[in-house]
Amino acid sequence: MDSSIDEAAAQPGGAGRTPPATPLPTPDPAMPAATEPAGKAAPGTVPAPATGDAGEERSAVAPTSLSPSRASDFMQCPLLYRFRVIDRLPEKPSEAATRGTLVHAVLERLFDAPAGERTAPRAKALIPGQWDRLRESRPEVTELFADDPEGERLAGWLAEAERLVERWFSLEDPTRLEPAERELFVEAELESGLRLRGIIDRVDVAPTGEVRIVDYKTGKAPRPEYAEGALFQMKFYALVVWRLKRVVPRRLQLVYLGSGDVLTYDPVLADLERVERKLHALWEAIEQATRSGDWRPRPTKLCGWCDHQAHCPEFGGTPPPYPLPVTAPGAGTV
Repeated sequence: MDSSIDEAAAQPGGAGRTPPATPLPTPDPAMPAATEPAGKAAPGTVPAPATGDAGEERSAVAPTSLSPSRASDFMQCPLLYRFRVIDRLPEKPSEAATRGTLVHAVLERLFDAPAGERTAPRAKALIPGQWDRLRESRPEVTELFADDPEGERLAGWLAEAERLVERWFSLEDPTRLEPAERELFVEAELESGLRLRGIIDRVDVAPTGEVRIVDYKTGKAPRPEYAEGALFQMKFYALVVWRLKRVVPRRLQLVYLGSGDVLTYDPVLADLERVERKLHALWEAIEQATRSGDWRPRPTKLCGWCDHQAHCPEFGGTPPPYPLPVTAPGAGTV
């Protein structure tokens, strides 16, 4: 790569010596955590459960912010967005998404070690402990292997996680990187009042102040004709960083561990302005659907991975009663 970010990365500690002029914000303790899908890597992702302090279901509330995952949900299928954001219907954990969560945790924790100790054997050695932590924090993932009393399927699943982690070392050299941020929660409010939020896997900052946003994917890289869709999430993050710091990230980088590919894109301000216009239009559509209660399904090949077929009219199902007030066009709330 020809940017000064990689020049800084070539020196241990180089990317982290000069922090951003204005640090990116940490989450407000008073705000609920962003509900990004587990692993951010597969169609069968699992939102955070909709439960209160005592485990009871929370009352439905109108959406108040937008993340890359939820924006993608609405673009894929408005009814799916409703099921996940408003109805908060439960979803079963998937092996692919849970493996993504595990691999992300390992790659994040590896940077706790001194640069010279960030080796593939050390990274793979982190997997059992991170798997134990994941089961403690999300007991539902143990259901994935409930029918595997001998542990053979679990062993194969963990071996695949090891292969993904090991492949990362052929794509990046963690001994030459000092991330400025890892698993960074970001949130920005646009002038319109639309609030954007998300979690960035890694932020690298060069001594010159240039910013690189990095996201790990445990799946395979998309075909070239689908690359724009894959970059939507990254441009979303770039927009948030620009709104927070008034700095356009120098590079967006997607690291595909499933296929061993690295997809990069160098954004310009016009890219981010286009994304902002797109998100405003998307949010207007979401607000309209929220007021009217009209959330229509949009059948695609991805329907085969959906957990909500029993509630979807496309599969003969019936959505649950709409839990929010409905406003008829030109009338008050009924």
